[in-house]
Amino acid sequence: MSSKSKKTWAEKLQNSNGLPSVKKLDEKSSKRLRANTMLIPAPLEVDTIMKTVRKGKLLTTDEIRKQLAREHSADITCPLTTGLFACIAAHAADEAERDGKKRITPYWRTMKPGGELNAKFPGGIENLRQRLEAEGHTIVERGKRFFVESLLPTSKGRPAISK
Repeated sequence: MSSKSKKTWAEKLQNSNGLPSVKKLDEKSSKRLRANTMLIPAPLEVDTIMKTVRKGKLLTTDEIRKQLAREHSADITCPLTTGLFACIAAHAADEAERDGKKRITPYWRTMKPGGELNAKFPGGIENLRQRLEAEGHTIVERGKRFFVESLLPTSKGRPAISK
């Protein structure tokens, strides 16, 4: 057994490992993704954007990706690392809240694409549902997945604007 102690979520959030980094995509990936460059963001960048979401407002990881790509002059931002870093930010905020901090990253306001609640966030769906409903959002169940009603696609295929 290793004598190393496990990193806290806050430590994981602070560990940038040389990120952010904009990578040129190879020809095959470029065609598949319809992009020439991809940003691999730093965890703190994702957290910083998540912190800007005010009570009653919502954000999706796709919106985070678009904002970061613009900021770094990249065509796209990696969806996998963005989702992973959003999860790290959420767990770091939960850790801070359990330590008595009042001002934390409002992770419950960050949705997966399409307005889906992220079951991997602290406390799972029930915690997210309670926090979002307390802020006036309606949560709907579709099969085994949960969504914020105002972010579901409208009849024209676009998400409704969250108010």
